[in-house]
Amino acid sequence: MSEGKITIEIVNVVASVSVDQTIELNAIVKAFPMVEYRPEIFPGLVFKLKRPKTATLIFGSGKMVCTGAKSEAEAKRAVKSVITRLKKGGIEISKRPKITVQNIVAYASLGGGIDLERAVFVLGRSMYEPEQFPGLVYRMSDPKVVILVFSNGKLVVAGAKKEEEINRAVINLKEQLEIDELIHYEES
Repeated sequence: MSEGKITIEIVNVVASVSVDQTIELNAIVKAFPMVEYRPEIFPGLVFKLKRPKTATLIFGSGKMVCTGAKSEAEAKRAVKSVITRLKKGGIEISKRPKITVQNIVAYASLGGGIDLERAVFVLGRSMYEPEQFPGLVYRMSDPKVVILVFSNGKLVVAGAKKEEEINRAVINLKEQLEIDELIHYEES
């Protein structure tokens, strides 16, 4: 029954970080001239890494937000790299960072076309207004994610806190679409 091949690509992991202390942002700017800091526009500074390619927002409160990682592990590596670099640059950080994944966004493909007109009624917890947006917005309850579903079988999955939730959401949706005969595969 599962003729379509599933592909999943994580495109962004957002992690929040706390070091439980205040951080002197101007000291970071002096030690790292490549950071972006315009306090009149935004209260945090942006510390970019080339590997892994991420951007970490650092706030004076000791809170940070790391974006751009392609996995949970990469987000944690990026945060640890930023902390290590800050310490080497003379910025004192005494406590271990507390890292929490807030959101994982992934692209996926189910390998078949989807009847969105029928799916909106069958799936429930969904909205489809093709005049406004070409995809169906499906709010899955387990795992708790939002999936944008397109007629070509492509998906955007957002709101997961773990990579496993992305995989489970895509597989659950595919199985539901197959049971309700809402997905159609090309014959080869």
